[in-house]
Amino acid sequence: METLVEGAVAEVLRDRKGEAIRLYVAACAERMAPLFVGLRAYEPAREADLDFYAESVRDLWYADRPLADAVERVRLLDRFPELQPNEEGITDVADTYAFFAALSLRHALLAHGSGDADDAVSCGHVVLTAMGMLDQNVAGAGLLAEEHRLQSLSLSEDVSGLWDASVMAGRERLRAVSHRLHR
Repeated sequence: METLVEGAVAEVLRDRKGEAIRLYVAACAERMAPLFVGLRAYEPAREADLDFYAESVRDLWYADRPLADAVERVRLLDRFPELQPNEEGITDVADTYAFFAALSLRHALLAHGSGDADDAVSCGHVVLTAMGMLDQNVAGAGLLAEEHRLQSLSLSEDVSGLWDASVMAGRERLRAVSHRLHR
């Protein structure tokens, strides 16, 4: 499968490993978090899932060390309805982007725990796929190009504004999806 992650980004992930991988996936997960939390916030009996998701994204930012319980978190995340097989597929807009958010967190947790660059590239690929789909459905969104920029930023020498940029990008994504829901 061809990946959407730019070759230079994938190369840096493979060269640097460790903390660079953990920071990269933390930023990717942060940008997708509003999609999961915002699209699932009003579903009955999902409070524990929402708390787990938010706590996991928060803990990914501790990039100086791998998550000791990453495998257990992936096991818990795999129980989410978004990651369960569905014979009919996903056709609902909210379900589609909540799926991408859950899948990106899954890859982020795997990469954070293992330091595996391939898991990090998979995380970035999921996020880019979601933004590409959103760009196709929201005129003038430009979210795919912004995601490419932010993925490069997360591997730059100066990441001082990365968290803020990721939070803002996540909010913009939720607005774009919400716009699609209300058309």
